[in-house]
Amino acid sequence: MLSSIWLFLFFPMTDFHEAYMHRCIELARLGAGSVAPNPMVGAVLVYENSIIGEGWHRQYGGPHAEVNCISSVSDADKLHIPHATLYVSLEPCAHFGKTPPCTKLIIEQQIKKVVIGCRDPFEAVNGRGIEQLQQAGVETIVNVLEKECVQLNQRFFCFHQLHRPYIILKWAQTNDGFMAGTGSERLLITNEQSNRLVHRWRSEEAAILIGTETALKDNPSLTNRLWYGKDPLRMLIDRNLRLPGSLNLFNDGRPLVVFNEEKEAVEGVVQYVRLAKKTSLIPQLLSYCCRQQIQSILVEGGAALLNSFLQERCWDEVRVLTNLKLNTVKGLKAPVLPAVAVVKNIRIGSDEISFYHQAQSLVQ
Repeated sequence: MLSSIWLFLFFPMTDFHEAYMHRCIELARLGAGSVAPNPMVGAVLVYENSIIGEGWHRQYGGPHAEVNCISSVSDADKLHIPHATLYVSLEPCAHFGKTPPCTKLIIEQQIKKVVIGCRDPFEAVNGRGIEQLQQAGVETIVNVLEKECVQLNQRFFCFHQLHRPYIILKWAQTNDGFMAGTGSERLLITNEQSNRLVHRWRSEEAAILIGTETALKDNPSLTNRLWYGKDPLRMLIDRNLRLPGSLNLFNDGRPLVVFNEEKEAVEGVVQYVRLAKKTSLIPQLLSYCCRQQIQSILVEGGAALLNSFLQERCWDEVRVLTNLKLNTVKGLKAPVLPAVAVVKNIRIGSDEISFYHQAQSLVQ
């Protein structure tokens, strides 16, 4: 058995339920970047104030947190499972997907009490898991650290409650508010450490999006080269298909989605998605993402594309990287944020990174 004393050293002002739920959240984060479009979930099994099992959802399509938690229990502690309390950060699934329902396993293991962080907004679950457990005589306690558990999976909740991807707008700017200079040469604004952080952000999101001018001027690859983890799905807006095929995006063998008004086709790893002419871009783009189960988008530019998301109030986070020591006096102006509060600022050398969040609640 694992002693729980350390939990209460870190969380002395919380009760037992909250302390164990904090541990579930901590475990769940270990699945970041590997489980989407499934949510991150952590589980802890507790017997007489000692943790006898822990688990998290490690890989999309693989066993869920509850399965890994129960599987981790030692042979010596297996007899305690029916008398233990299971803590899980998200409502156990109640349907057959890529794996059997976790409620079935909990009932089969004769676990008498389950403490749940928050309900699952996914239509196939959403209260059904709790109902199945209660019908089987399992005591359930729900919404322990609900806000924190929803925040953990804000992309998942946004997708299933608002029926659109979670949208993060990101740009870099000079101290005097410019994204680019006046010449054709690319303006390098952020430092090496900040660039690594941006690549980490790429690994955490399902897709990355840029517009025509950014692709033409910067010739980016939009891959995650400076951090561990996967590449996001690259998405490009090129309404009239005027970008040359010599760009990196078309020549590195990685998937690319091109939103345009000319054709609907798949050419190797490049998929062309036709847009309706004289129709707003963003709703069409979000509709495609919903159909493809793309739960989050990192929008990296350019200025016109970023401004369109801001003007339609279609965003959840904004991340602005400002080089406090670089001024250009003139050039391409960075977007202007609406009146929103900064959630936090961090400094990385000469770069200041500001995080903004849209004021909305995903807690039902």
